[in-house]
Amino acid sequence: MQQIFKTTKLAILALLGLGLVFGGVARGQTYTNNVNSSISDGNPVGLASTTTVSGLTNVISSIQVNLDITGGFNGDLYAYLLGPQGGFAVLLNRVGMSSANPFSYSDAGFNITLSSGAPNIHSYLNVTDPLGGQLTGTWAPDGRNISPGSAPSVFDTAGTSANFDLFASTIPNGDWTLFIADLGSGGGQSTLVSWGLTIVTVPEPQTWMLIAGGFGALLATRRFRK
Repeated sequence: MQQIFKTTKLAILALLGLGLVFGGVARGQTYTNNVNSSISDGNPVGLASTTTVSGLTNVISSIQVNLDITGGFNGDLYAYLLGPQGGFAVLLNRVGMSSANPFSYSDAGFNITLSSGAPNIHSYLNVTDPLGGQLTGTWAPDGRNISPGSAPSVFDTAGTSANFDLFASTIPNGDWTLFIADLGSGGGQSTLVSWGLTIVTVPEPQTWMLIAGGFGALLATRRFRK
């Protein structure tokens, strides 16, 4: 009975160690850009903002993007994120545009987090009603890699593959560029207040060595005491 207790105690300690190791990695690194620039109404030239990432020592596990946009007409906006290794994610693509709603959404502004696994931003009124103000909450990027000038019916069947998964396992260091444009007209002017990028990398190699070593020591102890 005492032997079982000792072995169980070792196993619990090993699992607690794993929790501490992975908890440290999951915090990620956040880069914030205060832009405070207007997005020209009806102008495809748009606005670009770049942040440079450096000093990260492993490949990407996941990313998130925060957007703070005020005013304008949400359904006019088209935005994407371009990574340093060529990855490309469509963040916004005429949100609300569909055959049932050819004028897209008329709400004004976003104060949101874009993250994989959340409800898709393109149809947010199917999930919640922001009552015409800034949309808040956590949403998945639009991901529809089609021309923002496509017919409304094209948005109904477009895939959502241009998402954050395309950045997985790539090197995060280098220039990340957010591009945003207002492709409508007469819907008022939006302002990009700020945007942020959070990058989570996979565990360092020495972390995995420590994990493997811990399990090896646990198994060796159990064999020795039998």
